[in-house]
Amino acid sequence: ASASALRSTGPGVYTEWAVRLVARNSGREPTFLLGAYWVSAGAAGRGSSGKTMDLAKIREAAERVARSEGLEIFDVEWKIGKQRLLRVYIDRVPQPADPSNTERNAGVSIKDCERVSEQLSVILDVEDLVPGPAYVLEVSSPGLDRKLIKVADYERFAGRLARIWVNEPIENQKFLEGRLAGFVDGNVKLAVKDRELSVPFADIRKANLVVEL
Repeated sequence: ASASALRSTGPGVYTEWAVRLVARNSGREPTFLLGAYWVSAGAAGRGSSGKTMDLAKIREAAERVARSEGLEIFDVEWKIGKQRLLRVYIDRVPQPADPSNTERNAGVSIKDCERVSEQLSVILDVEDLVPGPAYVLEVSSPGLDRKLIKVADYERFAGRLARIWVNEPIENQKFLEGRLAGFVDGNVKLAVKDRELSVPFADIRKANLVVEL
């Protein structure tokens, strides 16, 4: 199916009719698994010989879909192992606290993952953004132990326990664990036991929240 043959609800966002058409033409049968929506793209690479994949374009396409659903893209990963895997993490746009609005205050749902996966799989096929053999598209939430990537993440989760790995030692340590205490002048504030450390954001190699039971 060509892009012109698909009905659209907006730029790069296709209807359920388009989803069914592409699924039928590709011989694909989407499968639901463990809170994410997995899609085997049987038509991947159709007419794309010699084409290289542009992850930035894939993220742009994912963001178009996410915005249409009131969501945002948290991260996009491409991995090649036993299978080619495109993993897209979606998140709900942070809203002001409003106990009466349960929908806005809820996290990412299984239905959110399903809708984004269906829409994105159509765009990836129609715009030929994943050249080569078959791949698997996984759409899921960032999880309870989510990565901390942007400055906004450290501000949003102030008070939560986090693990941070840095490139240059802080007090002779390259691994830190403590409670996030905000972001000031380019530094993540981290409460560790009885003191507060300043961790340069630019020096953070990776970080994630810690699940507390």
